[in-house]
Amino acid sequence: MTALGLSDLQFALAVIGLLILISVAIMNFKYARARRKAKAAGEYASDDRFAKEPSLGQGFAETGERAEPTFGDISFSAPSIPDSFSIDPRIDCVITLRFDESISGAEILDEINAWNEVPATSAARWMCEGLNADVDAAEDWEALRPEASYSELQLAIQLASRRGPIGVLELSDFCSRAQALAETLGSQIDMPSVNTMLESAKELDTMAAESDIQLSINVLFDEATPGANFDALMRQRGFRLSRNGRAYEFFSNGALIFTSSEINPNAPIKQVTLLLEVPLVSHEERAFERMLGEGIEIAQAANGRLVDDNGINLTEAAVISIRQHLDGLYANLEKGGVPAGSSTASRLFS
Repeated sequence: MTALGLSDLQFALAVIGLLILISVAIMNFKYARARRKAKAAGEYASDDRFAKEPSLGQGFAETGERAEPTFGDISFSAPSIPDSFSIDPRIDCVITLRFDESISGAEILDEINAWNEVPATSAARWMCEGLNADVDAAEDWEALRPEASYSELQLAIQLASRRGPIGVLELSDFCSRAQALAETLGSQIDMPSVNTMLESAKELDTMAAESDIQLSINVLFDEATPGANFDALMRQRGFRLSRNGRAYEFFSNGALIFTSSEINPNAPIKQVTLLLEVPLVSHEERAFERMLGEGIEIAQAANGRLVDDNGINLTEAAVISIRQHLDGLYANLEKGGVPAGSSTASRLFS
């Protein structure tokens, strides 16, 4: 490095750049082989379909519906992100592909579908959206549709989650796939530097780690409450039994606000803990105040008291301290561009 006059950072960036170039070359080779296999399979399927074509007496056309390919997860399994989520530059690394002439969604999806044969290095989440080029349509980013035409594509990968920031290998794999797709479709590509993306991932992960807080309120009963009586009380308070039948959930406007810890429904209940995932619930829901209120009502109805994690009675001073801490957490999330309860927060804290 000294002989070449390179600093440690410059040398590291050069190595990362070389790795990406090598990955792109490997990806192009694998992608080309996958395309050949897909084409051969398509020709075989076409021949087989022709051989089994029904006669005019049986029907004039095939009625089977074509299953459209999807583009969401690098592992090409079922996407773990709901369809309602869209690319968000606040938590995603975004790569843009621009076409000199609009291209059909069917052609793009056909190329993406061929990637099913190319192994992935991770299960990191990534997404794809197209800018509709139809003059009669409102120009906006949307999930790819075969019948539409697009002037640009956005490819994005999530920079961080509760598993931590994205790694170099995951990022290299994503960049390689984006570069390969750009070359195949003959498009221009706008891609941030690897170093910039990695730094953004670390900063996002740091912010998320500082805000990923779960609040709890413990209700300790003076005498154990029979399971049936406890169930009746929780349902009366508006709680729903969870799918596994071992916890209770409290909803507001169709959204989950807080839950209880798991209990044994066949045994007397000595204590229940109410749990709030702070980043996942909007500040406007006043979730802590409502959880505190429910804890008080449950304690009064079943001869219990609110205690902290050490079994000491919860004081007004402790509640005030929690409220002040919460205000700071909500402000930190807002400042980071990831408001509590937003779809962006749901993805980041998953």
